[in-house]
Amino acid sequence: MPFALLKAGLLGRFRPPSRELPATPDLKPHYDVVIIGAGGHGLAAAYNLARYWGVRSIAVLDRGYIGGGNTARNTAIVRANYLTPEGVGFYKESMQLFETLSQELDFNVMYTRKPHLTLAHTDASIRTMRWRAEVNTHLGVRSELVFRDEIAAIEPRLHLGDDVRYPVLGALYHPVGGTARHDAVAWGYAMRAAELGVEIHQLTEVTGLDVAGGSVRRVHTNRGSIECGQVLQAVAGASSEVARMAGLKLAIRTVPLQACVSQPLKPFLNAIIVSGSLHCYIWQSQRGELVMGGAVDPYPLWSTRSTLDFKEGLMAHILELFPFLSEVRVMRQWAGMADMTPDFAPIMGKTHLDNYYIDAGWGTWGFKATPVCGKRMAECIATNRQPDILAAFHHDRFLRFEQVGEAGAASVGS
Repeated sequence: MPFALLKAGLLGRFRPPSRELPATPDLKPHYDVVIIGAGGHGLAAAYNLARYWGVRSIAVLDRGYIGGGNTARNTAIVRANYLTPEGVGFYKESMQLFETLSQELDFNVMYTRKPHLTLAHTDASIRTMRWRAEVNTHLGVRSELVFRDEIAAIEPRLHLGDDVRYPVLGALYHPVGGTARHDAVAWGYAMRAAELGVEIHQLTEVTGLDVAGGSVRRVHTNRGSIECGQVLQAVAGASSEVARMAGLKLAIRTVPLQACVSQPLKPFLNAIIVSGSLHCYIWQSQRGELVMGGAVDPYPLWSTRSTLDFKEGLMAHILELFPFLSEVRVMRQWAGMADMTPDFAPIMGKTHLDNYYIDAGWGTWGFKATPVCGKRMAECIATNRQPDILAAFHHDRFLRFEQVGEAGAASVGS
C-alpha cells in the first residue's frame, strides 16, 4: 500500500484528487475557433493555437469523449518510411516532435523507439523497398534494404524459411520507428490546452453548419448554437458526413479497420513487423501483449464491429511469420473507422470556404501524424495560409489530377 494513502487513512486527512480537466462548461455564444473533434489531431491543434499563436477563445466539440474515436482504436505505431517526398518529409517532422512530446506536454506519452521491418515477399516488393529506402535516405530518414541474414540478426524469431506460401526475401529496415501510448497523447494535449483556456465540450454533437457569403457563420450542436470565427474539422470516420454539412464533397471511402491483442507473453519481439503482401503487422507492447492488425475491410461501413473473418485471415498470416504462436490466445478485438482517399494520402488545410479548414482522409496512418498535424493545422488557421508542408495534401488535388500516390507505403491499407 502506498505510504501516502496509509497516512491519509490513519490521520483522516484524505483529500480527493484534483480534476485533470475542468468540468464541461456551458457553451458561449461565440468562439474565435471551433474545432470539431476531440481526438488527438483536434486537441493538438487547439494546444498549438493556444500556446504558440495566442488564440485562447477556442471550443473543442466532440459527440463522444476525449480520444474516444480512432485515437483510441489505433495500434500506436510511429514511423516515417513512406514512399513519396511529401509523405516522408511530413512524417519526419512528426517523428521529431514525438521524440520530445513528453517534455513538451509534461506528460509521459510512453514514446519508445522500436525498429520497423516492412517485409518483401516478391521481386516487385524488393524493388519498392529499394525505392523507399532511397527516397528516405535522400530526405534524411534512416531506412535501408536488408536481406535474410540481416533480418535474422534483427529479429531472430521471425520464420525465414521457404516452407511457406510467401517466403520472406528481404525487408525495408527503419531503425528509428517507434510506438506511443495513444490515450496518453490525447490526454496530454487536452490537459495542457485546458490550462491555456481552451474549452473542451464532450458529449456535444455538431448537428449542422450555417454557411453564408463563402464562410461558416454558425455551428449548431445538441447543446445550442455557436457563432464562430474559424472552424476546423478533425473527425476521423465521420469526415464525409461533417464536410457535407459545409457543402464539401470529399474523395473519401469510409471502411472499418480491425485490430486485436493477445494474452501477455514474455518479451521476445524486438521490432515492429509489417507485411504489405500478407496485409498484417505485429509488435509487442510493454505489457507483453502482441498487438496485431490487418487490411481494411473491403466494403464501406460505419460500424466498429469485430468479425471472425478478420481474425481467421490475420492469424493464418501471422502464423506464417511466427509459427510457434499457434496456441496463443487473442484477448481483445476491435475496429476503427478508416477514411481512405484514392491516393492513400490525407486531405489537409484550407478549403474553398474562407474560414473552414479540414484534417481528414487518414486511412491507416493518422495517429503517427498527431504532433505535426496539430502544429501545422494551427499554423494554417492562425495565418489563413496553406503551409508548404501541407501544400500537396490540398482538398481539391483530385480535381487537378495531382495525387500524392502513397499506396505503396500504406502496407495494410489497400
